[in-house]
Amino acid sequence: MIEVEVKAKIDNFNKIKEKLHTLGARKYKTEFQKDLYFNSPIVDFKQTDEALRIRKTESNGLTQTVITYKGPKINTQSKTRKEIEMIVENDNKANQILENIGFKQVRTVCKNREYFKYKDFEISLDDVEGLSPYMEIEIPLPDDEDYTEAQDKIFDLFKKIGITEGFETTSYLELLEKKIAI
Repeated sequence: MIEVEVKAKIDNFNKIKEKLHTLGARKYKTEFQKDLYFNSPIVDFKQTDEALRIRKTESNGLTQTVITYKGPKINTQSKTRKEIEMIVENDNKANQILENIGFKQVRTVCKNREYFKYKDFEISLDDVEGLSPYMEIEIPLPDDEDYTEAQDKIFDLFKKIGITEGFETTSYLELLEKKIAI
């Protein structure tokens, strides 16, 4: 799957929720996500622009754990990249497996996320520990489909919501790393 994603820094969750409601977007879930990011023993993911994480999600009393590999970004305007996910039963065992074969845990990223659906868009409002509020809009595509039309649709939706600046092509992990480096 190719994930076409654009995120923007926002000022206020409530204003955005009002605009989403006016558009006809519907909120369908709220989650707490704890992401454990790993680096490879073979290549430096920071250099190759890849990511490997274990995400533990809690929503409505249910917990799910997913291992995700994200390939290098395909372009510079969005976070378009190949993504492979697998549900696992136990986050601690998944962590132990990765560490035992040489992967090193580099950082934990925690966030509260509200999901909205509008047409073929998945929209999330993200309250990330240590960062300002962000909004992400994404469209998943099959591997062989061109991403440029989906990317244009995402930017058009941002404009419709009133967001024309504050776009970010780096991950929350990278944003937190930059913040620490300052």
